[in-house]
Amino acid sequence: MKSGEDVVLQLRGIGKSFAGVPALENMGLSVRRGRVHTLLGENGAGKSTLMKILAGVHRPDRGEMRLNGHLYQPDSPRDAFRRGLAVVFQELSLSNNLSVAENIFANHEPSRWGFVDDRRLKQKASELIAALGLPLAPDARVGALSIAKRQLVEIAKGLSHEADVVIFDEPTASLSEREAESVFSIIASLTAQDKAVIYISHRMEEIMRLSDEITVMRDGKKIETLKKTATSIADLIALMVGRRMERIYPPRPDRIPGGKAKPVLSVIDLVVPGKVKGVTFDVRPGEILGFFGLVGAGRSDVMNALFGILPATGAIFVAGKRARIPSPDRAIALGMGYVTENRKEEGLVLTASVAKNITMAMLPALRGRLGFLDRRREERETATAIDLLGIRSASTKVPVNTLSGGNQQKIVLAKWLAIHPRILILDEPTRGIDVGAKCAVYRIIRALAAAGTAIVMVSSELPEVLGMCDRIAVMAEKKLRLIDTPARLSPQKIMAAATGAPA
Repeated sequence: MKSGEDVVLQLRGIGKSFAGVPALENMGLSVRRGRVHTLLGENGAGKSTLMKILAGVHRPDRGEMRLNGHLYQPDSPRDAFRRGLAVVFQELSLSNNLSVAENIFANHEPSRWGFVDDRRLKQKASELIAALGLPLAPDARVGALSIAKRQLVEIAKGLSHEADVVIFDEPTASLSEREAESVFSIIASLTAQDKAVIYISHRMEEIMRLSDEITVMRDGKKIETLKKTATSIADLIALMVGRRMERIYPPRPDRIPGGKAKPVLSVIDLVVPGKVKGVTFDVRPGEILGFFGLVGAGRSDVMNALFGILPATGAIFVAGKRARIPSPDRAIALGMGYVTENRKEEGLVLTASVAKNITMAMLPALRGRLGFLDRRREERETATAIDLLGIRSASTKVPVNTLSGGNQQKIVLAKWLAIHPRILILDEPTRGIDVGAKCAVYRIIRALAAAGTAIVMVSSELPEVLGMCDRIAVMAEKKLRLIDTPARLSPQKIMAAATGAPA
């Protein structure tokens, strides 16, 4: 095969601006058959804009795209699918009231006599789910599924189209290691069929495992394209952020935070019917308690119960006093904040502005003597949060749904930091955030702990809980299996507890 003949997708000079602000400048890309080409860059680097152009969501302002040698100018996602390009988006595009099968084949359902053929729809969905090896039932209602399983439905939906190029945008962000392995197997199968895969992820270990070529983007521009075998994680991070980052996790204090202080939060025999079985733990001021476990272990259910979202039995003590928490309002009144794992549906008002989202939890404090909103203070609080977290936005007035997923995640965090909580629950706080932003979030979390905030942090990333947490609680099968310090817990011991296997 001659050089260039295996290029299935070619981009030259792609440019795109929004409200006069460049999102992409002179972007070029060559994607080859049977290869995994990774796009890497910080939030706001232009990856999502480029994917939306390829998917037919946006039209480029300038430049040329060719797919299979032919000019490629999709005018809609359906047109992109028809031409042979499929996308698995990071942000879920599912209808919660419909079944798994109906979501997978939405807008291209099998029909008969002009009506949807329900029997064939279910059959095709069952065949695709089986071929992909996904733990899904075609009849299940999507709204009743966990975030992880909804992500698997999104993957099946993207792969329900015949495609020469398949784009995966953060496909494992919500998945356990076991579920992520299924995605890796799917990608290997696609490349074995000579299909091209474009992969977007912030998980460096995944990138080094899967990639053939890696293109680094920064500020809407292509910085460099490298072969995976000719680079390293440290080199890639340096290209992403424009500098080398020697340390990802801030140093842990010499002594266990909280010392002999009384717990600010104590939980005794917490039970959420059907979801959590008798969980007991406490957290002291300045301590970061990590919760680790596989998807379905019950970690998020514990957090939802603590914040008054799920009804529960058992005893909760805040600052030594028995607390009844029937609603999030009561949790906030007790000094609790909660960064939820599902930012799109639970953490943000997507059509509201950046400023409104950041300040919504502190509205009572923003009201003046006559009850009117203090606009100047709202802007000051918003500007402080944007500067602290490095949020990239053209204006504080733009809707949150116009920002990248990583910047949306930062806004959820900023919302709760604005009320200065004494107990902060963080459920997957760095999901979908690039490595530079992760470092910033880690420093903020450690600084909050140093100032006395008690932090409960849920994470599916084992290096993250080992690097950030003062103690680690491991859950499996809806029960708390162990709590100990990182110094006394090896990765093998943690995974053994999380899977129910002997240590």
